[in-house]
Amino acid sequence: MALTKDEIHLLLEEKYDQFNRVSFIESDPISIPHLFSKKEDIEIAGFISATIAWGQRKTIIKNANQFVEFMDMEPFDFVMNHSQKELNRFADFKHRTFNSIDAQYFITALKHIYTIHGGLEQVFAKHPKNMQLSISNFKRVFFEENHPQRTQKHISDPLKNSAAKRINMYLRWMVRKDKRGVDFGLWNKIDAKDIMCPLDVHSGNVARKLGLLTRTQDDWKATIELTDSLKQFDINDPIKYDFSLFGLGVFEKF
Repeated sequence: MALTKDEIHLLLEEKYDQFNRVSFIESDPISIPHLFSKKEDIEIAGFISATIAWGQRKTIIKNANQFVEFMDMEPFDFVMNHSQKELNRFADFKHRTFNSIDAQYFITALKHIYTIHGGLEQVFAKHPKNMQLSISNFKRVFFEENHPQRTQKHISDPLKNSAAKRINMYLRWMVRKDKRGVDFGLWNKIDAKDIMCPLDVHSGNVARKLGLLTRTQDDWKATIELTDSLKQFDINDPIKYDFSLFGLGVFEKF
């Protein structure tokens, strides 16, 4: 028997309250940026962690932790001031298909973004009301420097209908301000009502079971449909329900 709209709302609110807690951090890739207190350190550590956030969560956290350790636990300072010799620390870095070539270019690209474009927030806020354009613009800027072709696959482009799950998750971390201690809410140039719900196999399956998503593919069109469905329940902060969908899918096998 299908749940009514009110019952779905109640379930989403209940699970949001259950999972959006500080205890959630430890087992999630967001734990890596939580090691830092300076805005730029959080942004960079968060961006790296979100980028490699696929596969087993323990492995993601272990490898993201190694990445920031190679940066002497000072991500921003390392990005801005590293030598070629220091970059060589990443020679054996690997997470799934993300390897040392990608890691080294990411550091180069981040330096370019902070030096030329005023930082990650500035670049993502180019189209603050349209995340499809915003993320696509970010990818263009990210690859302005001479880069290995293989590295392009690690940044999604929603203009090519990619769900851009990891970037949307990163934007949730940076943009949402709910004072619960999980998401950072560091960025002020993008509003929480304009970011998109991270869509992966877990959140997609739960959303379809709840009737919040009819599209069968996990792509950008599905991301729009899901986000619009969640806006029925909270127009100003629809992405808070990412906690609900994720918790139901991963922890409760809904």
